[in-house]
Amino acid sequence: MNDATYVPGAARRRRVGAVALALSALVLVSACGGPFPQSAMDPASDMATRLQDLFAGILWWAIGVFVIVEGALLVGIFKYRDRRVGPADGERAEPRHMHGNTLLELAWTLAPALVLVFIAVPTMTTIWDVDRLTTDPDALTIEVIGHQWWWEFRYPDYDLITANEAYIPEGRTVEFLLTSADVIHSFWVPRLAGKRDVMPGHETHLWFTADSVGRFTGQCAEFCGLSHALMKLEVVVATPEDFAAWVEAQTQPSPVLQAAAEADTIEAPQTRTELAREVVADQEEPGGAAEAEAEEAAGPAAQDTDLATIIEEGQQLLMTKGCIACHRIQGTPAAGVLGPDLSHVGSRRTIAAGILENTTENMIRWLRDPGEVKPGALMPALQLSEEELRTLAAYLRSLE
Repeated sequence: MNDATYVPGAARRRRVGAVALALSALVLVSACGGPFPQSAMDPASDMATRLQDLFAGILWWAIGVFVIVEGALLVGIFKYRDRRVGPADGERAEPRHMHGNTLLELAWTLAPALVLVFIAVPTMTTIWDVDRLTTDPDALTIEVIGHQWWWEFRYPDYDLITANEAYIPEGRTVEFLLTSADVIHSFWVPRLAGKRDVMPGHETHLWFTADSVGRFTGQCAEFCGLSHALMKLEVVVATPEDFAAWVEAQTQPSPVLQAAAEADTIEAPQTRTELAREVVADQEEPGGAAEAEAEEAAGPAAQDTDLATIIEEGQQLLMTKGCIACHRIQGTPAAGVLGPDLSHVGSRRTIAAGILENTTENMIRWLRDPGEVKPGALMPALQLSEEELRTLAAYLRSLE
């Protein structure tokens, strides 16, 4: 008779446990499938590459230690396991005892010390390198201010201010000077650089040189309040030519406001007629299709007139509903500093710090109730009518 006692259902429980373990392993492995837009393991700058190389080096040392330790453990388990002398009497053989081995003891004392040296030297070197100030005299300086819950970017070299989307040129060193307007935040764009704490009353710095054109997402990595998880950002790496064109566009008032200033009135450029038709159509009551067709048949002049009215009324709403207390728009009396600069908000890919695509529908949703989109947002609900919401949203989206 075998020593083990048969237990009904034991085999079934073992099979169920094995299946559950296999399914759990599959679920865990599926988490490694990607895509990972914020993966630090796909570096796109010199600093990110240094950090990834350091991580990879430490990982290989860890794998080596794991293989040696676990290998020694398995050898001990199988080579020196308890064995029976014979099946009849069940006596057990006494394992051979080892009371000391000078060479082995020296090896397992010196080996960890050497491993720590091989890890510590590149770690400290990398820390000192990435934590120092840049020595590049041509570095582009960008001042970053963290707010609850959005990011402000200032370019002192160009007298330019934007929000949540930072443009930088490929192949040029960029140095971020970071501080906070309220609480502690953490600036993190994984594919470009490591995390940096952003603290009120204190300036930290971060520098790198991007080597790939593209859009790189990031976020606040330090819990900073109710909408911490909704405090996203995007760094756009452009070619030097595209970056220069972006700077030129951002340092001028939007085309709509430029046209208004030159003509001393509101005259919408013909390029905005599609937006006009979209917004005017939204404002019509059911059954107004005939009127829309008549207006379209009247030609571009009528369409421009519609958009001119929307822009003029949008400006009036901006001035009278309290927006100018917090926001700045070039070419208008709006000169607030508490909220994001809206001079070219229509050209941004997202609004509300990266959580909404910049569409008319989403702009209306944000203006209607910011707290519903981003809990705890400091921007109040302006109590606008539906017509006012559509008009103000159209005006803001025209600011490109």
